[in-house]
Amino acid sequence: MAADHLFLIPLLLTLLLPATAEAQFDLDEPPFNYTETSDDNPVTQLMQQYKAGDVDLEYDRSIGYLRSILKSLDVYESTQALVFSKTSLQVRDISPRNPRAIYFNDDVYVGWVRGSEIMELSASDPRLGAAFYTVTMSRQNAQFKRAGYDCLGCHATTMTQGIPGHTVRSVFASPGGSVDLKQKSFVTDHTSPISERWGGWYVTGLHGDMTHMGNAFLRSGQLDRKNSSNRKSLRDEFQTIGWLSSYSDIVALMVLEHQTQMHNTFTKANFTVRHAEYDLKSESAIDGDSKAQAQAELQAVVTEAAKEVIDYMLFAGEAPLTSEVKGSIIFKGQFRRRGPDDSQGRSLREFDLETRLFHYPCSYMIYSLAFDSLEETLRNEVYAQLWKVLSSSEQPPRFRHLDRETCSAIREILRDTKSELAKVWSEFHPASPPEIAR
Repeated sequence: MAADHLFLIPLLLTLLLPATAEAQFDLDEPPFNYTETSDDNPVTQLMQQYKAGDVDLEYDRSIGYLRSILKSLDVYESTQALVFSKTSLQVRDISPRNPRAIYFNDDVYVGWVRGSEIMELSASDPRLGAAFYTVTMSRQNAQFKRAGYDCLGCHATTMTQGIPGHTVRSVFASPGGSVDLKQKSFVTDHTSPISERWGGWYVTGLHGDMTHMGNAFLRSGQLDRKNSSNRKSLRDEFQTIGWLSSYSDIVALMVLEHQTQMHNTFTKANFTVRHAEYDLKSESAIDGDSKAQAQAELQAVVTEAAKEVIDYMLFAGEAPLTSEVKGSIIFKGQFRRRGPDDSQGRSLREFDLETRLFHYPCSYMIYSLAFDSLEETLRNEVYAQLWKVLSSSEQPPRFRHLDRETCSAIREILRDTKSELAKVWSEFHPASPPEIAR
C-alpha cells in the first residue's frame, strides 16, 4: 500500500522500527473498531459518484487517471512533491530518475508513481483518522479499493503519534535511491530545523544560506550537498516532462510537513477523548461520588488534549527561517485563494516566508474536515484555550512569537471566518459579541 513519506514503508524497515513504534490505542477494539467502521470522506464520496456514473474519469496512457482524480478531489497539481528514495512498496518503480509524486489538499493525499498501475489515496476521515485506498488504473475503468488493517503497521506508529495518520520523513538515500537504515532519519514538521528536512526528496525553490537534505545523495557514507541548494528546476535530474510539474516546491513541502502532523495531532487528541468518554460510559453503574471524580478526570483529559492541539496549531516551537524562502508563485497563489478571507481580506493562508511559514501563525487546518470532526467537548475546549491565549496580555515562553498585534489579527480573522468559534467566543465576551461569520 502506501509509502513511508505518506504511506507504507518496506517490510524490512518495519521490522527494524523500535518496539515502541506501535499504535497508542487498540484500534480494532471499541470505541474505534478501525476495520469495521464505515468510511465517509472525500475519497469515498468520489468512489460513490464514480460507481453511480456521476463522475467521468478520463484515462491517459502516460499518467492513468491521475489528472482526472486530482481534479475530482479538488487537489492542485502545483502541490506536487517528489520523493526519490525507495520508501514505498512500489520500490522497484521508484528511483532518482523516476521519483514518486505526492499531491494534497486540506483533507486528501494522492501518491503516484510513473509506470505503476496503482495509485494510492488517503483521506482524513471523521471516525478513522487516516483512511487508505488504492486505485487500479486499467484503461477500461478505475478500480477503487479501501486498504486493510495492514497499512497501520507503519501508519499507526510513533512516527504518526500512535494513531492512523501520515508523516513526512527525511532519510539518507544513495544515488540509486536506497535508504541507509543505519543512518538516523527525521520525522519533520514546522518545528524541525531546515538542515534536517527533505532527505530523499527533491526540492525546488530559493532559500538563501539555509541548507537542507533535499536533492542530496550519500557518497562514501556522507551526504553530498554540493549543488543541492537553491534549485530552480529538476530538469538536470530526470525528464520532468513525464510529470504534471517540473517542480517539487519548497513552500508546498513546508505546508505538507505542517499539515501532516496537524492532522495527526487532531486525530490523537480526538482518539484520546473518545477513549476516555467510552470508558466513562462503560462505568455507568458507579455511584455519585465516583462518577463526579470520573467526570473531573475526563475534563482533565479533554483539557490536556486541547492543549496539545493549541500548541501545534499556534506554531509553538516553530523553527525560525534565517533566510527568505521563495517558491512557486502558482502554488502560493492557489493555496492562498482557498481562503477563507475575513472582512478585511486577511487569511490564515497568507505566507510570511522571511522569518516563519505563515504571516498569522494559527493553522489554516482549523477549517478542515479533521478539525470539524473533533468531539464537541474537545472543539469547545480548543476554542476556550484559543481565546485565553489570544486574549492574554502576557504570553508564556512557547507563545512569545504571538505579539499583541498578531493575536488581535488572528482573533479578528477567526471571528469573521469560523461561525461556531464566533458563537462560543461570544460567551467569553458578552458585552461585545463578535460578528458571526456568514
